[in-house]
Amino acid sequence: MTIHIVVDGGGDFPEGMIERYQLKFVPLNLHFGDEQYKTNVTIDNATFYKKLKESEELPRSSSPSPHDFYETYKAIPSEDSILVLTLTEGLSSTYESAVMGKNLLLEEEPDREIAVLNTKTASCGITLLVNEATTKIEEGLSFDALVSHMEERIEKTTTLFILKTLENVIKGGRLDRVKGTIAKTLNIKLLMRAADEGGIEVTEKVRGDKKSLRRFIEQIGEYAQNVEDRVITLSHTNDPTRGQQVLDKIKDRYPFKDSLFMETGPLISTYAGEGGIVIAFFKD
Repeated sequence: MTIHIVVDGGGDFPEGMIERYQLKFVPLNLHFGDEQYKTNVTIDNATFYKKLKESEELPRSSSPSPHDFYETYKAIPSEDSILVLTLTEGLSSTYESAVMGKNLLLEEEPDREIAVLNTKTASCGITLLVNEATTKIEEGLSFDALVSHMEERIEKTTTLFILKTLENVIKGGRLDRVKGTIAKTLNIKLLMRAADEGGIEVTEKVRGDKKSLRRFIEQIGEYAQNVEDRVITLSHTNDPTRGQQVLDKIKDRYPFKDSLFMETGPLISTYAGEGGIVIAFFKD
């Protein structure tokens, strides 16, 4: 029996990870006006940023349909098990679609072994969970034990964000335009995290880029003390130099066992804006 992992367009992955672990990928939809694209399938990052610069409005995103998930599940051999790790329910109806797709499958094949988990995270947070799941699969965990373990790991996942620019959160209506203009004038940077229920909340507002990055890195120690056996993941929005510099500073300060580095895809980049950083790790 093989355990297959299904992910969606709310996750961002290092180059080669999808192929290495044969992850099944269900894209989200991105709408530039009347044009519709499937994330990481019919639009790549270069095209996305070009269209973003040309557009006065941010693109809209929408979740995959239940049928999109159903078709992905159906293509997996019936004797194999399926673990689905979806984008947080706090930001999207993707989890709901994944569950409905599971129900469609079970109507036809009631004996299928499938679990759909709301990760309560996004971007490199999903990578962190995929890395954990594949490690446990390689260790030989049974499907039921794997599902229980991943449910516990989801509750331990800490996802932190920092934005370099407020342009996109203002343009997208997620930050009041007047407050956003004041914050830009004062060079205020937003430090955010994935909340316990899976939404995103602002934790601090720090003035200045260097000071905000220093505080961003400082926060890690407030969530995790003993990281020698843990992995940290980092994703950046179209700024690999800045992303690598932040990761190097993290590794200089904290002895993580390993790190995974990647670029955010169109979904996260739409809201974060260029120069944004996301990190994820397991807390104590």
